[in-house]
Amino acid sequence: MAAYLQWRRFVFFDREMVKEPSGPDGAGSKPFALPPGIAVCDSGRGSLVFGDILCGAGRCQIWFLPRSLQLSSFQAYKLRVTHLYQLKQHSILVSVGEDEEGINPLVKVWNLEKRDGGNPLCTRIFPAIPGNKPTVVSCLTVHENLNFMAIGFADGSVVLTKGDITRDRHSKTQILHEGSYPVTGLAFRQSGKTTHLFVVTTENIQSYMLSVKDYPHLELDTHGCGLRCSSLSDPSQDLQFIVAGNECVYLYQPDERGPCFAFEGQKLIVHWYRGYLIIVSKDRKTSPKSEFAGNEAQNSDKQVLNIYDLCNKFIAYSSIFDDIVDVLAEWGSLYVLTRDGKIHVLQEKDTQTKLEACKYMLFRKNLFEMAINLAKSHHLDSDGLSEIFRQYGDHLYNKGNHDGAIQQYIRTIGKLEPSYVIRKFLDAQRIHNLTAYLQMLHLQSLANADHTTLLLNCYTKLKDSSKLEEFIKTSESEVHFDVETAIKVLRQAGYYSHAVYLAEKHEHHEWYLKIQLEDIKNYQEALHYIGKLPFEQAESNMKRYGKILMHHVPNETTELLKILCTDYQPSGGNEGPGMLEGKKANSEEFIPVFANNSRELKAFLEHMTEVQADSPQGVYDTLLELRLQNWAHEQDEQIKEKLHNEALTLLKSGRFKTVFDKALVLCQMHSFKDGVLYLYEQGKLFQQIMHYHMQNEQYKKVIEVCELYGDQEACLWEQALGYFARKEENCKEYIAAVLKHIENKNLMPPLLVVQTLAHNSTATLSVIKDYLVNKLQKQSRQIEQDEQRIQKYREETMRIRLEIEELKASPKIFQKTKCSICTSALELPSVHFLCGHSFHQHCFESYSESDSECPTCMPENRKVMDMIRAQEQKRDLHDQFQHQLKCSNDGFSVVADYFGRGVFNKLTLITDLPSGKTATTIEAGLQRELLIHTKRST
Repeated sequence: MAAYLQWRRFVFFDREMVKEPSGPDGAGSKPFALPPGIAVCDSGRGSLVFGDILCGAGRCQIWFLPRSLQLSSFQAYKLRVTHLYQLKQHSILVSVGEDEEGINPLVKVWNLEKRDGGNPLCTRIFPAIPGNKPTVVSCLTVHENLNFMAIGFADGSVVLTKGDITRDRHSKTQILHEGSYPVTGLAFRQSGKTTHLFVVTTENIQSYMLSVKDYPHLELDTHGCGLRCSSLSDPSQDLQFIVAGNECVYLYQPDERGPCFAFEGQKLIVHWYRGYLIIVSKDRKTSPKSEFAGNEAQNSDKQVLNIYDLCNKFIAYSSIFDDIVDVLAEWGSLYVLTRDGKIHVLQEKDTQTKLEACKYMLFRKNLFEMAINLAKSHHLDSDGLSEIFRQYGDHLYNKGNHDGAIQQYIRTIGKLEPSYVIRKFLDAQRIHNLTAYLQMLHLQSLANADHTTLLLNCYTKLKDSSKLEEFIKTSESEVHFDVETAIKVLRQAGYYSHAVYLAEKHEHHEWYLKIQLEDIKNYQEALHYIGKLPFEQAESNMKRYGKILMHHVPNETTELLKILCTDYQPSGGNEGPGMLEGKKANSEEFIPVFANNSRELKAFLEHMTEVQADSPQGVYDTLLELRLQNWAHEQDEQIKEKLHNEALTLLKSGRFKTVFDKALVLCQMHSFKDGVLYLYEQGKLFQQIMHYHMQNEQYKKVIEVCELYGDQEACLWEQALGYFARKEENCKEYIAAVLKHIENKNLMPPLLVVQTLAHNSTATLSVIKDYLVNKLQKQSRQIEQDEQRIQKYREETMRIRLEIEELKASPKIFQKTKCSICTSALELPSVHFLCGHSFHQHCFESYSESDSECPTCMPENRKVMDMIRAQEQKRDLHDQFQHQLKCSNDGFSVVADYFGRGVFNKLTLITDLPSGKTATTIEAGLQRELLIHTKRST
């Protein structure tokens, strides 16, 4: 039972007197007054409805008062109106009244939307008394679905009308309840498809279930209430039936009694309005004796109207009125009708105004719980509630109640800046409170990385491993913290196992490996973890941590690299089948991993060359270098020979064509003779081969090189001759062999040979005697041939000159009788040329390319002309070159330019005697003259 005296009082309603509407002149300040004789009233559908009772002659009216305060009425009964019920969801008004003297109440149902002669349409009239037994109607209620209507009588009976209450033929009336005590209140309760009817008398309370056949009922209590002292609450109080006795107010469910409240005083009127319970009761104070009255004290007509908030247990409003007729609710306000015809309006204040009005008092008296409940019941926004929680938390914190304070601060999460709370609880003695706040902050996913760091530090300071494990071992969908930050903090605090768990669970591979390798030193587990990763991540982590793993677990690391570079599949099955086709790492990129592990590197490289012939070039280069190093440092002859063969085999595999220079440098660095010579040969570096033998003074090898490659590179013989010529040893045998080949191939002028051999102090004239004799004999024969040719050219030139003179001085007789083309007898018209050829005109036109040239001589003449033009171009090029060379400041650039144009690609070295040179010049001049005069034209 709630103690009424402990309830706080507030003024959540403003009271005003309803005034008459302003007239045209602005007047209208008088209080609005209803017609006299108002006995009953109700409200709904935008109007206040009143029924009057007029004694004596006259008519009984039902009045409507809209918000504009323009009264309207119609005659409903001839004598009096005793009860009114206005439905809230329909424009239907049900009234009970009398048209004649005696006890004969009539029920009339009015459709306010339809008119009959200007008045509302009365759709149904029937007598109210049960079984023609005269009794007075005490109360009336109608269900909003228009299918139920209940009428209570003073003799204790209740009549239930089921069906369409607006029509006679569609409804059925029956006596539902009979008793000995007057019925004082009725109320329908609809919950889903279940309908209950509460019946209260002066002595008991019963509940009828109308949705079940035979209407079973249950007696809820053995005491009742007076007229108009019951009501039905709204869903905020679970549609409970409220019964107000003189000592307490009781609340009932259809099957049981609920809570009760100790509101003392004689109750006159009870209503429910928007979560508030409205009670009109008599004022318990008595008035002093009146000088016009007798000696007995008179009771005052003053009545108290209280508005209770049952949820938050406070009085929202309390005021005294004179003789209240009823309290009506319409247009969002309460209207109090008094017996003198005046109307008072109670307007509820807005939520913010109510909170501001009561906040000071509640906070000053530390009634924060009431303030919170009040704010919630009035649907205050989250910002306003958060501010109350904050002030409540501050109050508890200042009192030293840190546990209670943190609970209030937790309720501000999402609105109050977390740093405001955190700063208050940074003291080591309050760390458990801070931990609770931070936990809730994470559960609501409002924590940042700093909050996560702070929470984990709290766990570690408290040594609360169970809470720490509970925090980090949440499922993936419930993670409310930054995982990477948590890993960092746990690692820093030394909780390596927890950090590793988080890293593995949330796939922070880098952190997992970093902790395993740098902190736990569990290299085997780290390597196994890498083997379970998808290809791209396994590859990147092996590049990052491969050196560390190779140093501590070389064999296992080498095996994983072999798999990674050939046909990698995660050991844990993280990638499905068919997804790894073609996924293999570049083996060359992992060579640096094997630093200081040459044995494992050799095994890895040999494996890659065996299983992948198309391995990157760097693999073969490194393998060659490794084999050459092993060969160079090996002391055992048998093993050294084996390594020699392996290195040479690798060189001959054909994998070093694109990196010839690199392979050559490696072989030279390690003095790998056979490899160097092989590469020289493959690269056609014949001079280098010969120089290699020269450096090692292998004379026979020098001659063999010249014999093998001299045809491809003739200068080898010249270099060999120069090499032997510089030797002070007796090399006559080798010089003779070289001279013989030079003579046969005519590779060097004799003078150059003599000059070359002049440097050798051991070489005598006898060494080159045969060579010089043979050379002089050949030159003598060449001179004779040249002189004969010169004589021939002179005779030919003389003949041509005579022929030219003859053509100039004497007429030319054409004696040809046959065409030079078709060999047929010549016929006119014909064409004759000075060269002696004659043609039919039609033959000449058919075969000739030019009118001025003989078709028969033209091919030979063109050859001669082409030779002449070529000689002229060469002469012009020579003159141009000489001119540019003389005029240029940088003669070398001119020569380089001509070299680039290929002018000097074919050179002839002239070392003959001056006489030979003169003969050649004469011969060239004669040829030129002969060519010029060979052409004959018409």
